[in-house]
Amino acid sequence: QGGAEIIPLEPDQGNSCEGNDHTPHPFTSSVLRFFNVFSMAPLSAAVLAISSVLVAPSAAADPAQPPCKRFDEIYATGKELCENMWSDSFVYEEDESKAFTMWFWDKTNPNDATSRDLGLLTKDLDVCLLDYFHKDAPGPEPDNFTECQPWKSNSCCAYQTVSSAQKMKEAYGVQYHWDRCGPLSPECERFFVEESCFYECDPNAGLFRKWNTTVYDPRCDNNAAGYNETYAKAKPCNHNAWQMYKMPIKASYCDSWLRICAKDRFCASDTGDYFTCAAEYKAVDLEAAELAELAKKEKELNATMVLTDRLEAEVVDLMKSSGIDPVIVILIVVLAIVAGIAVCGGLWLIRREKSGKPVFAKQVDELVKADEHVKADQADTYGNSA
Repeated sequence: QGGAEIIPLEPDQGNSCEGNDHTPHPFTSSVLRFFNVFSMAPLSAAVLAISSVLVAPSAAADPAQPPCKRFDEIYATGKELCENMWSDSFVYEEDESKAFTMWFWDKTNPNDATSRDLGLLTKDLDVCLLDYFHKDAPGPEPDNFTECQPWKSNSCCAYQTVSSAQKMKEAYGVQYHWDRCGPLSPECERFFVEESCFYECDPNAGLFRKWNTTVYDPRCDNNAAGYNETYAKAKPCNHNAWQMYKMPIKASYCDSWLRICAKDRFCASDTGDYFTCAAEYKAVDLEAAELAELAKKEKELNATMVLTDRLEAEVVDLMKSSGIDPVIVILIVVLAIVAGIAVCGGLWLIRREKSGKPVFAKQVDELVKADEHVKADQADTYGNSA
């Protein structure tokens, strides 16, 4: 019923082969009987049946993206925008004499005076307290430092970090692109550029580092050279040197941001939290990349199956038109099947590795432990003999 034509390769029991005066070898007869059963369907169908479980994507549709909404649907006020978007990095401050601004046109940085008025500084800052792309100490930048020009004379960011708006948007990975919900209006995008300049360049931002130098412990920071996983889990603690916490921002600046961006669209996950959105986008992107890789492998497999169909047709034609030993033909077919299974098995191993569940990890660990145990026994033996 469909499938390849079945060619009789062996006479019925009790009959003889016309033109053949010898009895087939018992092994040959067994192989032929196996092939007769297996050839009830095309070879490519057999390969497909095996491979479908191994390489089938986990979902046919693209992974669901985080929801996108208009700014004025996510944030009811400028206060919600500044405080929700950045996960408590900033506080909406109506008393603007006690607040900082993310942009200025003055010759000198007005945020320096605000820090002094709040009692946070007794002298000029000579160190950059935030640590990611930041410089160790603030200082002047060259004349081509134009994107974040207010900080040109005294900056914690290097020109290479903030050379363009595109460079800043891409600095922390595609999950942090601020236009994942579609292009922003130039006026709206400018606020994201200003915030980025402020975070990267203003020395005063470091005064609001979440884990400041009085509490920061490198043993709790998995990006630090002194990280101690055992200590961090036992404590427990999870520090970093880049995160800000509750820096007061002028209310008028936050209100302007919402007013300008009101009709633009942004990620709405977790009341518009940028970091939550980034985590969700990262997971979506990883899933999409895996599906794309599986689709690529499936395409390659389909091409292999086309070749297998062609090979099967040629085998059938060869068996019809020549007196070649059927065992040789069957061996060719079996080798083709083995090759197909090997390809599928390789794809399955790749999929397991990408999912974080490597097949041989446990065996390797056991071999390493066994080797260490043998070495320990040898050491004891040498020690006792001494």
